[in-house]
Amino acid sequence: MSFLSWLFGTATDPREQVRPLWHKVVAIARDPAWYAECRVADEVDGRFDMITAVLSAVAVRLEATGKHAESALLCEFFVEDMDGQLREFGINDVVVGKHMGRLMSVLGGRLGAYRPALAGADADKLKAAIERNVSFAEGGSAACVASKLQALHDLLATIEGDALVAGDIAFGETTA
Repeated sequence: MSFLSWLFGTATDPREQVRPLWHKVVAIARDPAWYAECRVADEVDGRFDMITAVLSAVAVRLEATGKHAESALLCEFFVEDMDGQLREFGINDVVVGKHMGRLMSVLGGRLGAYRPALAGADADKLKAAIERNVSFAEGGSAACVASKLQALHDLLATIEGDALVAGDIAFGETTA
């Protein structure tokens, strides 16, 4: 992007290419199966946990296809969305930055926990990471979430990089 394009706002936002993928990440994280079958807590914490889990799986796949820039742009949508959510909850401008720093730290930690477990198809390691990082309702099952998250990762492995960036993921209705 040239300086003049940036200054006058004539260039398109590079994040727009991954916006459909961000919407798909959120849709997958909101799939009722996570909450009904696996008993993830259907509240703010549980929904946040599922967004970070699904985002982690997608980011791992983007990185595997060499789409590192797109992975970073996808994480920018996460930041933008979480910033908006915090403000909607009534968090004021003075402390939003501090909360965002914590949320980014959480996302980084979860990426670090989920990446080796998903890439190595290590069910025990993935289940342990989920037990540490997902809020459950009574009777919740980390094994259920691990199974579904691994299924998502396996599905993503069959999707070519550009199709993935476009958000062409058929998960939830028939596979979850």
